[in-house]
Amino acid sequence: MSVHFDLLGPLAVSRDGSPVTLGSTKQQLILATLLLRPAEAVSTDELVAMLWGDQPPASAAANVRTYVRGLRQALTGQQAPEHRILTTPGGYLLRVEPGERDLDRFDAAAARGRAALADGDPAGAQAELATAVGLWRGPALAGLPLPRLLSGRVARLEERRLLAEEDHAVAQLALGEPAVVIPRLRALLDRHPLRQRAWAQLMTSLYHIGDVAGALAAFRQARQVLAEQTGMDPGPELTRLHDDVLHHRLGQRPSSGGGPAPGTTEGLPRQLPLALPGFVGRDAELARLDTALDAPDDQPAGVDITTVSGMAGVGKTTLALHWAHRVVGRFPDGQLYVNLRGYDDADVVSPADALVAFLEALGVPIGRIPTSTDARTGLYRSLLASRRMLIVLDNARDADQVRPLLPGAGRCAVVVTSRDQLSSLVAAEGARPLTLDVLTATESMNLLRSRLGADRLAAEPAATAEMIEATGRLPLALSMVAARVAAKPAFPLEAVAAQLRPAEGRLGALADGDVRRVFSWSHRALSPDAARLLRLLGLHPGPDLTGDAAAALLGRPRAAVAPLLRELTRLHLLTEHLPERYALHDLLRSYAAELALASEQAELRQAAVGRMYDHYLHSAHPAALLLQPTWTPVDTVPALPSNVHVPIPDRAGAVAWFNAEHPVLLRVLRQAAETGFERYAGALAWTLAAYLAPRGLFQEQLAAQQAALDAAERIGDLPAQGLANRMLARALMRLGDHDTAEHHVQRALRLYEQLGDLDSLALTLRHYTEHCTARGRLTEALTHSIEALRVSRLIGNRYATARALNTKGYLHALNGDFRQAVADCTAALAEQRQMDDRVGQAATLDSLGFAHQRLGDLAAAVECYEQSIERFRESAHRYHEAETLTRLGEAREAMADLRAAAEAWRRAVRIYHELGDPAAEEARRRLARLVAA
Repeated sequence: MSVHFDLLGPLAVSRDGSPVTLGSTKQQLILATLLLRPAEAVSTDELVAMLWGDQPPASAAANVRTYVRGLRQALTGQQAPEHRILTTPGGYLLRVEPGERDLDRFDAAAARGRAALADGDPAGAQAELATAVGLWRGPALAGLPLPRLLSGRVARLEERRLLAEEDHAVAQLALGEPAVVIPRLRALLDRHPLRQRAWAQLMTSLYHIGDVAGALAAFRQARQVLAEQTGMDPGPELTRLHDDVLHHRLGQRPSSGGGPAPGTTEGLPRQLPLALPGFVGRDAELARLDTALDAPDDQPAGVDITTVSGMAGVGKTTLALHWAHRVVGRFPDGQLYVNLRGYDDADVVSPADALVAFLEALGVPIGRIPTSTDARTGLYRSLLASRRMLIVLDNARDADQVRPLLPGAGRCAVVVTSRDQLSSLVAAEGARPLTLDVLTATESMNLLRSRLGADRLAAEPAATAEMIEATGRLPLALSMVAARVAAKPAFPLEAVAAQLRPAEGRLGALADGDVRRVFSWSHRALSPDAARLLRLLGLHPGPDLTGDAAAALLGRPRAAVAPLLRELTRLHLLTEHLPERYALHDLLRSYAAELALASEQAELRQAAVGRMYDHYLHSAHPAALLLQPTWTPVDTVPALPSNVHVPIPDRAGAVAWFNAEHPVLLRVLRQAAETGFERYAGALAWTLAAYLAPRGLFQEQLAAQQAALDAAERIGDLPAQGLANRMLARALMRLGDHDTAEHHVQRALRLYEQLGDLDSLALTLRHYTEHCTARGRLTEALTHSIEALRVSRLIGNRYATARALNTKGYLHALNGDFRQAVADCTAALAEQRQMDDRVGQAATLDSLGFAHQRLGDLAAAVECYEQSIERFRESAHRYHEAETLTRLGEAREAMADLRAAAEAWRRAVRIYHELGDPAAEEARRRLARLVAA
């Protein structure tokens, strides 16, 4: 049966060439949602929210089931109703084959066209890109009333369409067809008048048909549109093109806007945070930074490094970001940014973790990022060798933290900010030092004038001068004073200055005491509740927190804390750097912690941090079970009934929550382990494993489990020691440290034997089996699997027994005893079918297929593999699905069914590629060999 799904225009489906009636609007919206996320489980809750927003009817879930049933019948005709839309735990998944969506065909043709452009084949590029653009029949999903959850995805599709249209124009211009391009570009700009790349192509096309006046008029029109709609001027590339047209400097056959225009984010990292407000002065420092860009383009490529050092609060980050945004157009390959948190009281960002973030931004899939820091640095430097990028390394502790993040070659510029002078970077790497002092008196006056207005300062010049002197001209302190004064327009400046006066004498040189005095003044200006919240925020390890976490610290409902957060934010004591996520300056956190120690009773401090740990643990634990529903829940500390916990409805919500919170959880875990809350640390380590291990974040997993183990050993908690040893061993094994891993897994086994915890003993034996298999000790692995099976049977755990029996069978197959493998796996499969353990069945069927294949019964092997693949697909275990598809391809090839073998490997390649797993390369080689044969 041939099915085509068309999204690039009105939604349409055809089956065997005949149009399919799709039913009601809501039914079509469900299909559109599934089509935009093919082979991905979409929860019922998401579909309900998409259809009805925040006010669904009581029958919403039942209505969704009715709509899905109607879609199944429409899509499959007389075939089995599960053929296309599969039911998953809590939702649905649409199976779409390659090329069935017009969107897939569009993406493939566009990719071929861009590849042809890169290879210098404009004719091939023009043909492919014309095909891609021609697939669009109008706006995506035209005619459907798109809810918010769909409109964002459709907007991203439109961006892909525009990029393809612009690339098509590049190809046609390279073929010398400017007259053909002009009407298409005008139509594009009528729809999207802010596309500077398209304006550049239109100007170039007009110039090359001899219409210089038209090209200049197009620039004026672009400038007017940009000014009216954004308040911005044309970017530097469009401005330079205007100058070239004006002076007749364009070549005879240009690339015509082939590269991204300023502001285009296609494939380029744009990581700079927003420039901080209130920037004044620093002209000499900006000029020093500008010298990094003064080297002529014909000089040998080299990396320019500038270190910006100075005390906390002096404006190092403000200067670096202001300059970076000012020169962003000079770095066409993008910008990278990381806050290394070198002087945060909590964990600093390691070079290894910073490299993971940079490599992901540079397009490296997470599964292909090396595990060692040296290998990550090598890959990072290779990727930057031919690029011109700007890298901002903010808040570094020392040179050793910075060195792995420096490019090795290329025309990159690096700005490092730190309280440390980083002298060794100057000596060894040739960095140019820039020491940032406090503001001058004039700059300080300008900062206050920009915030408060010239008239107010001129009315009280003496008080203004005293405020400047009292703050030591520290930008952070000045900004806080200005915020307080701005909030009280009738407040005399003399009264503000009086509050800043020291008890004895005048302020001299800038010192920590002066900064503390400014902080204390801001603290006293707060309402009592906001002041207490600020103090308690000093107990939070950072790097940021949500309003829910703040509410837990204070022991108040979330709604009662919201106005306090607004008060702290308004006075620049707190920064809402992302929606609903708040950060404290590190000086303020230290000061707030001092206040908490001085003014909060010890039992009240303990109660506050206890509520914080409870908030994170009992939000994280249910989320972890959504990610890993087959894991045995950890024995957690009982939840505080009146505390603030985050309700997480489904797996997608759990992933999003962990994405945002896992850096915080790592710090909370370590703090809990060190402050007498060791049981929270152990349970948090288990919840983090549910998120970290599947993503391959084994360094973070290692740190979490080591902290949990240290805490458990400190209080003599043997069960927690066993758990931490077991999970630590798995992280170490994935990182390749097999010797240390073996020590910990053996330690876990001894602890569980001592405790008589047979459930955990059986599970750890299975883990030890994996360890021995990875080291090639197959006979020993089989011995441990037999013991795991014995213990599982002894305690009557049918689930564990069946899994252990499958493990034993697979190891028999690896040892060459294929008939025993078939017997064991057949018995395991029967048990798993009785218990409806779908994932267990999938794994056992894969083992059975492997044994049958080695016995030469290829038909039986293929049948097992195909059933295994179906169950893995239903359960969204895509990696294992790809593994089994690879084995299926081998069996099909052995049967001389080369077409089926190629299809299996093609599907495996697609999954591995989407997962970013290096196994994709081996699957590609198999496929290429087969196709060549």
